[in-house]
Amino acid sequence: MKVHGALLSTASQRVFACLYEKELDFEFSGFEDGDLKLFESRAINLYIAHAYADKGNQLIYPDGKKMAILSMWMEVEAHQFDPVASSLCWELAIKPMFGMTMDAAVVDEKEAKLGQVLDVYEARLAQSKYLGGDDFTLADLHHLPNIQLLMVPS
Repeated sequence: MKVHGALLSTASQRVFACLYEKELDFEFSGFEDGDLKLFESRAINLYIAHAYADKGNQLIYPDGKKMAILSMWMEVEAHQFDPVASSLCWELAIKPMFGMTMDAAVVDEKEAKLGQVLDVYEARLAQSKYLGGDDFTLADLHHLPNIQLLMVPS
């Protein structure tokens, strides 16, 4: 397998995390597996989780009902968490790396929005061990790159 992307890209890191969980060898070079070429990190991870279900950690469910719940939380990550967290990562982690000044107003706005998303997560995690259910899944894994950047002291 080949992975094309930037090492610092949260999208690339999302794919690296999935490959690591599936215990697969890969070459960092987009994404290629034989004749299949994909470019969206979440689609790549879904493919990897299905195609290599017998390897490493199970990141999806074979059960339709459980998979629907997992898919719902993957959508929440993609459309609610990621846009806000990515903006915060840009302001708090990436800009300082390049000597740029963060925009405090943007940080305040995005922190408030992220707080709302995290409140929803807290309610969910009061009901289940992980977002997608009782197991670590793609719904959780997809959060890792942004959380890692947000945890780095600025």
